[in-house]
Amino acid sequence: MRTAYNQFKQHISYVRDLHSIYTAISQQITGAIDLSDILRAELVFAVSAFDFYIHEVVKTGLIEIYLNTRTATDQSKKFQVSLESLMVALKSNPMDVLWLEKEIKDRLGWRSFQSSENVNEALKYIIDNKIWKQISDKIGSAPLYIKEKLDFIIDRRNKIVHEADIDPSYYGARWPIDETLTNEAINFIEQIVKAIDEIIK
Repeated sequence: MRTAYNQFKQHISYVRDLHSIYTAISQQITGAIDLSDILRAELVFAVSAFDFYIHEVVKTGLIEIYLNTRTATDQSKKFQVSLESLMVALKSNPMDVLWLEKEIKDRLGWRSFQSSENVNEALKYIIDNKIWKQISDKIGSAPLYIKEKLDFIIDRRNKIVHEADIDPSYYGARWPIDETLTNEAINFIEQIVKAIDEIIK
């Protein structure tokens, strides 16, 4: 699990580097030049890092369950594998997990684990207890507030990625974005990941 968390921190450091570029450029030019797309990119990359982290901890957790180093959950017991993978597994060393890693990627790799609902569904593979209650205890905010705030961030990411961040109320205008919104979103995602990391250790 440490590998997934360290990868996440590295990805977020790339986002912070991007913000340093935004800060440096904004101090050298006039406000007439719009740099807001750098902020949009930061938000998109932060959510991408979060999504990748969830995929990685689920994959690692399922492998640990298979190796009997993590307690199985109700959801993990329902994880399906193909007959092809089963045949490979039966012919392999019991400690060989490459077939399982491939199966997990095939089954879950295309899924988006970003929204609170999808994150909850994903983490059920490795945690039986209510995940948002546990995250709430770590962060110190109500579960509903945490889920709604995450979903707001994901909704904004989706507007940027899928709708060019266009505000349909004003033809051609885009939804406003600033450093405060971006930094708060990135910091919040970091908080959630840190809490998850502490819970699943």
